[in-house]
Amino acid sequence: MSLLSLRLQCDIDAKDSLIAELYGLGTTGIVEREELGGECFLEAFFGTQDEVELAASLLAALQPELVDHGARDYVREFQDHWQPLAVGKRLWLAPPWDASPAPDDRLRVEYQAGMACGSGAHPCTQLCLEALEEAVAPGARVVDVGVGSGILLMASKALGAGLVAGCDIDHDAVAIAREATGETRLFTGSARSLRSAAFDVVVANISAEAVETMLGELRRIAAPGARVIVSGFREGDLPGGLGVSEVHQRDGWACAVLQL
Repeated sequence: MSLLSLRLQCDIDAKDSLIAELYGLGTTGIVEREELGGECFLEAFFGTQDEVELAASLLAALQPELVDHGARDYVREFQDHWQPLAVGKRLWLAPPWDASPAPDDRLRVEYQAGMACGSGAHPCTQLCLEALEEAVAPGARVVDVGVGSGILLMASKALGAGLVAGCDIDHDAVAIAREATGETRLFTGSARSLRSAAFDVVVANISAEAVETMLGELRRIAAPGARVIVSGFREGDLPGGLGVSEVHQRDGWACAVLQL
């Protein structure tokens, strides 16, 4: 069987919506690469000629490149590309087909293979996961605003959270997160729909502009003494008015932690 893929380029801000659309069109997996200039390059793999040609026609405005890699065991190659990843001090991120046990001192979290934003590969995701290690106490109530793939909620459950919830304005992202996490406390919408002082940990891995706009809502839904973790922005783009207690940086990206 031939390995078929589409190669596309888009702005980073449009990446998540495009990834969700590609999964809706039947891609078997996506590899992505971000550039410092704000561009994102995606390669989406498909199992049949009909699927890849349909996706190419529907996404013609992006001028996708259709690539036939020839007869290869693309399932094996794709799986080999996504290996378990140690993050922070306690987490072990693994794709669902990897049955190897986590090291004794780490907690296994299955990630959404094929999505860098959901695999723990992106620096912002790693910074948020490390912050959650410090913030999530047994029984904690955790909410992810901009839930994406759901990996932050899966990690929170592994760390002992008693309740996890999330929202996203992208309905496709919510559907992906609900399937990945098995959680029902996920909805399409914003933090405005969440109850005041309801959560011990609030995390928002989105963008500097979005964080600055909804900062008041993030604080409103946080219980007294809660930690608010925000990321998704470059080192020099730290939103104003945060009252930050900690800032962590990696590979040009930043994560801020607010102690309320």
